[in-house]
Amino acid sequence: MSTTAIVQARMTSRRFPGKVLATLEGRPMILAQLARLARAKKIDRIVVAISHEPSDDPLAEVITGAGYQLHRGPLDDVLARFIGASQATDADVIVRITADCPLLSPTVIDRVITEFERASVDYASNTLQPTYPDGLDVEVVRASALEELAEQQLDSDEREHVTLGVYRRPEMFTLHSVMDPRADRSDLRWTVDTPEDLQFVEWIYRALEPVNPDFDYRDIVALLDKHPDRSRTTEHGLRNAALLGKDTGAMRGPTTGPES
Repeated sequence: MSTTAIVQARMTSRRFPGKVLATLEGRPMILAQLARLARAKKIDRIVVAISHEPSDDPLAEVITGAGYQLHRGPLDDVLARFIGASQATDADVIVRITADCPLLSPTVIDRVITEFERASVDYASNTLQPTYPDGLDVEVVRASALEELAEQQLDSDEREHVTLGVYRRPEMFTLHSVMDPRADRSDLRWTVDTPEDLQFVEWIYRALEPVNPDFDYRDIVALLDKHPDRSRTTEHGLRNAALLGKDTGAMRGPTTGPES
């Protein structure tokens, strides 16, 4: 099967406008994240899905200028944007990534894809029962499942949050939860929603990248174990803030990333 990572991004984040192009160690944050994503061994191709809005034109220039594939679609109907990107790449399997996770883990991504394949389900993620840090979120879904979902009567939240309609319908789609076998680190906050979050990520990159350009999840945890005073947790920002107060079904869903 063909596996495509679709990275959703836009410039008009409500909490930190333009964050995906904020400078992270001399480069736009999204390019640092895409370089990490490219290290995942079980992904065949990467496409960045942005909106048709003129506000995203600078983002389009950066993405195409760096040689990454780009797909543009509706601003608020992110589900339609994903389906368009999927069809443009003939994807059988979609790995959903949000563009505010510059500490994402290639090994965690590969593990979620592997468990998706072994379980033979429609949807697998490490967010249904979170045990990984906020910012290492990975969702894997069959492209056919998203197309089937799009034919249903969906509300605006299900159109915006892409997979919300999948895990709201366990009677329709088979689901699988992937958990960290070592420890529950779900209290850690590694996503970027504020300038303070970005400062934390910059510190991680400065501390680890010169020594090991391929630093990963366990390297970051080891660093924070040595410097617990530098850690950021859910006390600095609630997980799934954009979905709080909404009926997400029996299980928890993923962070909503730059669309929020």
